[in-house]
Amino acid sequence: MLMPAGLVPFTTIDFPNRLAAVIFFQGCPLRCPFCHNPNLQPFHTQNTADWEEIVSFLKSRQKQLDGVVFSGGEPLMQPDLKKGMQTVRDLGFQIAIHTSGVFPDKLADVLPLIDWVGLDIKAPWEKYALLTGRTDVMESVKKSLRLVVQSQTAYEVRTTLDPRHLTIEDVYCLADELMAERVQTYTLQKYRTFDTDQNPPESSQIDSFFKETALITYLQNHFLHFACR
Repeated sequence: MLMPAGLVPFTTIDFPNRLAAVIFFQGCPLRCPFCHNPNLQPFHTQNTADWEEIVSFLKSRQKQLDGVVFSGGEPLMQPDLKKGMQTVRDLGFQIAIHTSGVFPDKLADVLPLIDWVGLDIKAPWEKYALLTGRTDVMESVKKSLRLVVQSQTAYEVRTTLDPRHLTIEDVYCLADELMAERVQTYTLQKYRTFDTDQNPPESSQIDSFFKETALITYLQNHFLHFACR
């Protein structure tokens, strides 16, 4: 059974170069202090969306949309994710996934169905436990990272920069770790405050990473594809 939590019927930014819909799924094993969707963290069956209704919507958009994004929460927590992806692919859509990489074996199982992976790497490895609330996921994330990089699937590794938890030195460290894993596509994302955010950072703090010319130049010179978002 799939447990969708919601649907964004149209996006131009969540699946590169495609017009897509985004399906959000309930449940995430991480407890990142900067999470924008804490309501999606608990894994339960009290859905706010119905899978069959989403499939019906997608059928009505077969000529308007190129793809469907599976997001969350952590979509790889869904027991029937592979079946759901196959249903979507059978409708003629390409598939993207947004994942934290904490379930590498499940990722490997569905990867043949996926056209693009957005892999969130939260922090340099030494700070992973602090920024995820879990002491047991780092090696799994590394395994997923290697799986994606070594596959033939298009991907983007990205990091959201919350200045309350990451420093410019952390970004240099993480970049070097990603280069060691042969990552070629990397994106830095601005942290965006939200209504229930407690003690949100100032915009000047958020922007400070992106105004650090030496850092941006370093990343541009060391990744084949680098972007700020």
